[in-house]
Amino acid sequence: MADGSRVPDGAAAVFGEALPGAVRYAELLAGPGVERGIVGPAEADRIWDRHLLNCAAIGRLVPSRAWVVDVGSGAGLPGIVLGLLLPSARLTLVESLARRVSFLEECVLILGLTNTEVVRGRAEELAGQLAADVATARAVAPLEKLAGLCLGLLRPGGRVLAIKGSSAEAELARARPALTRLGITDARVTTVSGADAAATATVVVLSGSAEARGQSGPVRRGGRAMDRQGVARPGGQRASGRADGRQARPNSRRGGG
Repeated sequence: MADGSRVPDGAAAVFGEALPGAVRYAELLAGPGVERGIVGPAEADRIWDRHLLNCAAIGRLVPSRAWVVDVGSGAGLPGIVLGLLLPSARLTLVESLARRVSFLEECVLILGLTNTEVVRGRAEELAGQLAADVATARAVAPLEKLAGLCLGLLRPGGRVLAIKGSSAEAELARARPALTRLGITDARVTTVSGADAAATATVVVLSGSAEARGQSGPVRRGGRAMDRQGVARPGGQRASGRADGRQARPNSRRGGG
């Protein structure tokens, strides 16, 4: 039965205490995700091997307390997986399609991911409104386009982690002239493995100089000025935080297509 409940060997080593959440997420992907056209029917039997474990592998490249923006989040891969694995991180899932946004919001609520928010919009529309540490993307766009989309959502010097396939080296070679023009100072392909050394992911890692965004002054979000670390001024509260110190509920910005 393609319900996401057949947990493969090694998943416990990868997800640890987050395994129950990962199992529930697999069920949501293979069930409502397929029924609503968020995930293709052919993917239902390979939710774990091709998607969850693949995405979990890049958790090793993300600092535990980083602000991560997942560009073109779709079904939440890798954003929701990272939200499960990194409870101290802040995840912002950016998605423009309403039906995907609805699915993401339901997953965040059901899984109890208080560190994760859903923002409806396109990356190019949100440029300058976020200042994340890391941008992730999977099957979104060619590198030369993806880099430009992600840089506008990062603090100066932030990092892009793009999950790619076997042609990553060739794609990177084609994109290098465009990446140089964008201010990317370090671009490389790396292979990362999960805790069980079985699940692997091929990732293009892009790092820019402090001037790569080409913007100056505070970023604005929700009408409040914020510094480059995403801290609101005044008061020192992060954008998703509350004055009383409690975590704000995940939300969705309804502007955009």
